[in-house]
Amino acid sequence: MNEAQQREIASKGGQAAHQKGTAHEFDSEEARRAGQKGGEAVSRNREHMAEIGRKGGESRQAGNRTTEPGKGGASRKNADKQP
Repeated sequence: MNEAQQREIASKGGQAAHQKGTAHEFDSEEARRAGQKGGEAVSRNREHMAEIGRKGGESRQAGNRTTEPGKGGASRKNADKQP
């Protein structure tokens, strides 16, 4: 059975469960716990977390380089204030 056939069968099963009223639906609390559990699992991977931090730092530095010379990188909090 190829992947497309398997997806089609699973989709039909899900639709039937919803019509029957037996399908599982996440409430907001259950979804929050699932997301938290996933976040904890990802954060255990130190190499992955270091890569995320590095990308964020590079992105932030790139944003500061595009500002006008002499103006510095204005923070978002004070960006609307004029000197």
